Amino acid sequence: MTKYIKLFAPVFVAVVIFILPTPEGLSQNTWLYFSIFIGVVVGLILEPIPAALVGLIGVGICIWFKIGPAGSGDVSKVIKSSEAVSWGLAGFANSTVWLIFAAFMIGLGYQKSGLGKRIALILVKLLGKTTLGLGYAIAIADGILAPFIPSNSARSGGILYPIVNSIPPMVGSYPDNEPRKIGGYLVWVSLASTCVTSSMFFTGLAPNLLAMETATKSGVEAISWFGWFMAFLPAGLILFLATPYLTYVFYPPTSKGSKEASKWASEELSNIGSMTLKEWYMIGLAVFALVFWIFGDSFNVNATTVALSVMIAMVLLNIITWDDVLGNKAAWGVLAWFGSLITLAGGLKNVGFLNFIADLGGKYLGTFAPLEAMIGLIVLFYLLHYFFASTTAHVTALLALFIAVAETINGIDVRHLTLFLMLSLGIMGIITPYGTGPSPVWFGSGYVSGKDFWKLGFIFGMIYLVVFLVICIPWVKYVAYRWL
Repeated sequence: MTKYIKLFAPVFVAVVIFILPTPEGLSQNTWLYFSIFIGVVVGLILEPIPAALVGLIGVGICIWFKIGPAGSGDVSKVIKSSEAVSWGLAGFANSTVWLIFAAFMIGLGYQKSGLGKRIALILVKLLGKTTLGLGYAIAIADGILAPFIPSNSARSGGILYPIVNSIPPMVGSYPDNEPRKIGGYLVWVSLASTCVTSSMFFTGLAPNLLAMETATKSGVEAISWFGWFMAFLPAGLILFLATPYLTYVFYPPTSKGSKEASKWASEELSNIGSMTLKEWYMIGLAVFALVFWIFGDSFNVNATTVALSVMIAMVLLNIITWDDVLGNKAAWGVLAWFGSLITLAGGLKNVGFLNFIADLGGKYLGTFAPLEAMIGLIVLFYLLHYFFASTTAHVTALLALFIAVAETINGIDVRHLTLFLMLSLGIMGIITPYGTGPSPVWFGSGYVSGKDFWKLGFIFGMIYLVVFLVICIPWVKYVAYRWL
């Protein structure tokens, strides 16, 4: 029964919204588009079917109704079928979508070559003699992988989870027996750290790339990979270094030492042997990608070009096979998912809905000082994540709306505000057990109870938000602006 409720809820919501009276100032076409868009957002939150299929259905319906292309909000304008199809498919030709796709393949290279596992095991061996050191080992491993693996689900849930989950039983810590001995601590550090690194690197979280594309379609100048990194750097370093220790304070393990973990990692490294040629190739390609992502603007090289080149090189060097590329369902799913969402988000502007919302929001927020209005928008954007089980759905539903509102407020630097909204996408994932991709994986381990998960989510969520606001706003305004 629950399955069918989830399946029909998006349709029900869309129909109910559409039959409500059309607000004054909106055309019937615009209201229809908005109702379909909200139905898609509900579908992304509930996920009764794969998220990519939800997005494709939304695009398909809009194509049938010929709404979404520029000017289609005007009921008197005739939109040709070919125009509607061209609009609907435009997202799949988007460079950002292909950057995400290629980056997923790079993440697969880390897994197939064994380099990701080796990095994690080396750090556990070196730092895992104490529980606190083990926490830092997990955080550092995630930090090393984050710039190259935009799926934090693959990075944290796919690569790190199997390693971390193997450690607690060695010291007698199980979900149903002494979970606080070490298991609860390691689980929370793992999730919290990946939330920080997801904000720290533009390519550390797939929705970051979707957000950037949404912003540029809203008329905001793009931020470079290096500009993103520098904008979050001071807050990111503080949060990254503090997270294992803060967890040690707010959710302390009863066991302070874990020599068994270091010994186990050493044995695992012996079992997998010396570095393979594929791992060396992977290191070289990772360095190549990082250099051109940072300095690509100086060489007039696009980030997508770099990512696709690395993907092709991995196939030619046999790090992955062409069958691996064809069989990577996650990557192809994201391609279909983000291609459709970028199209749908852009349609809100085309039909005139964003201008309508901007006028409403601007009348209210225009009474506040620019700094107060900006902080209010950031905090609201952040806290609204309690209602989203997907960062992608959060971006799709809210980012363009918040940008449109900000554009009506005198004195706000819209580009800076947009950057702050995008930088918060990773850290906001900590607030709920469903806030970001790997959250259900770590929550499902059973080492942290539901009550503790919500409590820690609130504590860390507020710490992250306060540090972010206090550090990043003045840093970007007075220092980091030169790199944007």
